[in-house]
Parts: sequence; structure tokens; C-alpha cells
Amino acid sequence: MKLELLVNGARRHVEVEPRMTLVDCLRERLDLTGVHTGCEHGICGACTVLIDGEPARSCITLAAQASGSEVVTVEGLTPDDGLSDMQRAFHEHHALQCGFCTAGLLVTLEAADPAEHPDDDSIRELLSGNICRCTGYDHIVAAVRAAWGRG
Repeated sequence: MKLELLVNGARRHVEVEPRMTLVDCLRERLDLTGVHTGCEHGICGACTVLIDGEPARSCITLAAQASGSEVVTVEGLTPDDGLSDMQRAFHEHHALQCGFCTAGLLVTLEAADPAEHPDDDSIRELLSGNICRCTGYDHIVAAVRAAWGRG
């Protein structure tokens, strides 16, 4: 089947099998390898992308379901002139180790309203759908606070 997607601001046409997941479409057809395949069950959050501004697990979303939608991957978060504030904060606060979860975390945070997450507990709750096995989350929370002007 033929799909049309707006991916990271560019109109893309792609042909996929009806059963192809969005993560496989993004990685295999569009070469957007910042989207990671982790658990393939929608649990770990490594495959998180924005679909029409809302976080979605691309491993359990069929590519066909996103047809006609705007999709933003971690590659679409980086401004032309360097890192975003959140990316810079992750770097400065050592909020990543292996980096496997980082893309999903950054995409999840992109859609978040800082006003709805005023303290560390609410930031941790926001990120509870993104599993990180390396950092223990302390550095991630510190990076989020810094990027949001709280720390």
C-alpha cells in the first residue's frame, strides 16, 4: 500500500506492506534510525515518536495508521543550528549512558507541558513509560529541570 506522511517537516511517500509497523517503516524505508526498536510490545518507550503532536509507540502502530499524519522522530527535534535545549541539557547533565532510550525520552519530553510537571515526582511519572536501564533517572530528571529553567 502507498502512504503519504509528513515526517520531520518533509512530505514523504512510501510503499509498505499492510502489516508493517511504523518503526520499521521509519527505519527501513526512510532511514530514520534514531527511532529504536526495543521491546516491540509498546512497553519500553524506545520507539516513541510524535504523531500529530502526541507521543505514540511506533512499534505497535501500523505505518498505515499514520498515513496522512505528521510524524516527528528524534531527528526532527534537532534545530539546524545545533542541539535543542533539552538535548543540550541531556549532554551537560550526563543524562545518557548507552543512549538507547534517549530518543524516546527526548520525544516524550518534546510533547510535554512543563507546567504540568512542576516537581521531580511528576517528571518521573511523565517518563515512567520510557525504560532506562543505565542511568537510574537522577541525571535525566536533572537535565529536564535544567532545560525547563528549574535547575
